[in-house]
This record gives sequence, structure tokens and C-alpha cells, in this order.
Amino acid sequence: MAQVGIVMGSDSDLPVMKKAAEVLDELGISYEVRIISAHREPDEFFEYAKSAADKGYKVIIAGAGKAAHLPGMCAAIFPLPVIGVPMKTSDLGGVDSLYSIVQMPTGIPVATVAIGGAANAGILAAKILATSDDALLSKLRDYSEKMKNEVIDKDEKLAKVGIEAYLQ
Repeated sequence: MAQVGIVMGSDSDLPVMKKAAEVLDELGISYEVRIISAHREPDEFFEYAKSAADKGYKVIIAGAGKAAHLPGMCAAIFPLPVIGVPMKTSDLGGVDSLYSIVQMPTGIPVATVAIGGAANAGILAAKILATSDDALLSKLRDYSEKMKNEVIDKDEKLAKVGIEAYLQ
């Protein structure tokens, strides 16, 4: 049974939303990925959001661009946390998506990450799940340690080879 639902309104969002799936894979968290448009197929969308908790989802990560209604509509129906991922758009660079997702009315919160920030959405979903899962909390600590060590390794390489060689 999937713990996290990853949903987007268009397959053009898949390259971004895949980053959330990659983080969840690394941390051993089950998920289901769907393409469902709140605007083009509202009946299917409502069924998805209404049944998500019964399917075992604990968190939904919803990516959306332009009007970006998908995360807010998920939050209006799904009783557990929703994380919105604003998509970069050709018209306004994703600021339109960001504003649409972050400006939710009182009582319908959507945790919102940066434009295109699906990896952080995956990490946030893991942190939410880790509040009641000590094994997952340990994996998150290891994940943070790995990121720290990657920065240390890069700094040591830069000090050893210099800027020009590092950039080649």
C-alpha cells in the first residue's frame, strides 16, 4: 500500500515530479504516481482525492503549473498533509503557480516548496512520515549525513585542484 500519492495534471510535469519519486525510492517509502487533471477530468480527480486516505496515503505531493489548482483542491478534500510543487511556466516563470499554491484560504493549508522543488517535496513527505516512524527518521539522518559528506568532498577536491581544474 502506497504511503504517498504523487499527482500532477500533465505528463509535462513528470521530469520535475520524478525527483520526488527518486527521494522516496532512496528512503524506501512507497508511493503511487498519477496524472489527473482537476480541470479536464474533475470527476476522476474528486474520486482520487476522496479515496486517497482510504488507500493508505499519508501525504499527497501535488505538482501544478499556471492556475495550479491541483494542490489546493487536494487539500480541500484529502484530510492529511498536501505538499504543493509549483511548476515553472513559460508565461511567468512559475511565479503564477507559486502564488496560486501558496495563497490558500484559512483551513485549507498546502505546504509549498520552491518552483520545481519536487526533491524537497519528497524530503518533506518523508519528514512528515518520520514523526511516527523511527526507522525512517534514522534513514533521514543518514540522508543528511550523506549530503554533508558530499559537500565536504567537493570542498576538499576544490582545495586540492583549484577552480579551473575543478570546473573541467
